[in-house]
Amino acid sequence: MANLQDVTKVKTGKVRFSYVHVFEPTSINDDKDKKYSVSLIIPKSDKVTLKLIKAAIEAAKEQGKTSKFKGKIPANLKVPLRDGDVDRPEDEAYEDAYFVNATAVTKPGVIGRNGQPLTPEEFYSGCYGKASITFYPYNANGNIGIAAGLNNLLKTEDGEPLGGRIAADLDFEDDIDADAEDDGLLD
Repeated sequence: MANLQDVTKVKTGKVRFSYVHVFEPTSINDDKDKKYSVSLIIPKSDKVTLKLIKAAIEAAKEQGKTSKFKGKIPANLKVPLRDGDVDRPEDEAYEDAYFVNATAVTKPGVIGRNGQPLTPEEFYSGCYGKASITFYPYNANGNIGIAAGLNNLLKTEDGEPLGGRIAADLDFEDDIDADAEDDGLLD
């Protein structure tokens, strides 16, 4: 039988990355500890990844039963796998998908298909890839649940950037003259 620690770690299939904060830690409120984070958008059609995540969450619940939950799994336990159609109905990127918000205190590895580290320009909200995440129980300040720890990320392909921002060259494609000298001044 597999060790519970092994079962709580998941390498996803193809996901879309959103709310990417993997190069600099950030905090929603300035009074909280800063963390690295990303939202993993998982198509509902990816039954393999969803099965692995659900099994990892169940294993983390079992871990928490003795370590965090005083011998039994609470009925109102918060879990990190959420339904995009229910929790983010206004956001097209989350349509027909589940999502997991994963965080880390230490910087995750962020690489491309060639195994080389990526820059923020190369890894952004909207690109696609795979994630390594670990599920674990928590019981802090009255909040009880299972969380997703962010290990590493692999970008496999580009995607339409999320958040309404487009590349500068696309914004000004009608104004760009490839043969012009760059004098820093506008015509």
